[in-house]
Amino acid sequence: MPAKVNICSHPLVQDKLSALRDKRTRPEDFRRILGEISALMAYDIFKGLRTRRSLVQTPLKSAPAEYIDQEIALIAILRAGLGMVNGVSAIVPNAQIGHIGLYRNEESLNPVRYYVRLPKQISESFVLLCDPMLATGGSASEAIQILKTDGARQIYLLTLLSCKAGIKRVQEAHPDVPIYTAVIDPILNKSGYIVPGLGDAGDRIFGT
Repeated sequence: MPAKVNICSHPLVQDKLSALRDKRTRPEDFRRILGEISALMAYDIFKGLRTRRSLVQTPLKSAPAEYIDQEIALIAILRAGLGMVNGVSAIVPNAQIGHIGLYRNEESLNPVRYYVRLPKQISESFVLLCDPMLATGGSASEAIQILKTDGARQIYLLTLLSCKAGIKRVQEAHPDVPIYTAVIDPILNKSGYIVPGLGDAGDRIFGT
């Protein structure tokens, strides 16, 4: 059975998603809101982190303590994933950061790899793969395969907008990878963009 698709319906997430959809939102505001919504959604995903129990000395006496006992790797699918990683890293500043560069062939709509740089010892890490849009699912599936080839075993996909076609493709290729999203939009247009979506996330982040 494929891993669960988790839709975040939290009012703060949905409010920020509405701002990202708005064509009037300026690039500087888009970048800030993207970081904020990514951090909010990642908060729930990180419930799966491995921890260890210990003691901590307060000013009065010792108290039970719980510490994260696992490396965290944040992986951005370039270029739009950068805006998400920057936001998530604010709540896990010790996380290692990797990059996977993929672009979409405009004729076939399939991903083409051009850059991969991943953290060392990723096999034992809690890996959060970040890409704002899960459209055809090609880039996400390719990125997950790259991570697995490098040894990653605990992978979570964080995306803001998804469509059924993209979800189906990822689940068929990688049924073990949970998907976290804020909304599932109904269709893709002929160019492979999510509709109604929010446009090209990369262009809106960088003002291009």
